[in-house]
Amino acid sequence: MVAEFTEADVDRLLRDPGIVRHGGKIEAVVNSARRAVDLAAEEGSPAAFSWRSEPGPDEADVPQTVSTSPASVALSEDLKKRGWKFVGPTTVFAFMQAMGLVNDHTAECVIRSRVEAERSVLTRPR
Repeated sequence: MVAEFTEADVDRLLRDPGIVRHGGKIEAVVNSARRAVDLAAEEGSPAAFSWRSEPGPDEADVPQTVSTSPASVALSEDLKKRGWKFVGPTTVFAFMQAMGLVNDHTAECVIRSRVEAERSVLTRPR
């Protein structure tokens, strides 16, 4: 069972000085949590859904200077169609970087080979 986030919870957060108190962003987080539950029911898990957007080999070597990719644009559009908010291509690209879907470390970066080694043995969620 998923606990329902109420209007009182949103009001409490809007008064919390420890967070960014932007009503639209708070509502978007609540909405995204609901959409994540829906996504889990429809697709198995948000992780499995996200990893289906892993770029192919032709798109795998993205330079560190880009902030979006065709894969992040496509995933962003799909999430928006599903009702998610604040999921533009740049935000989604940063998510893809954090999740390991893209490795944008430059060829001479010592971390690049470590990331590739980890990605090579990773079992993608299904």
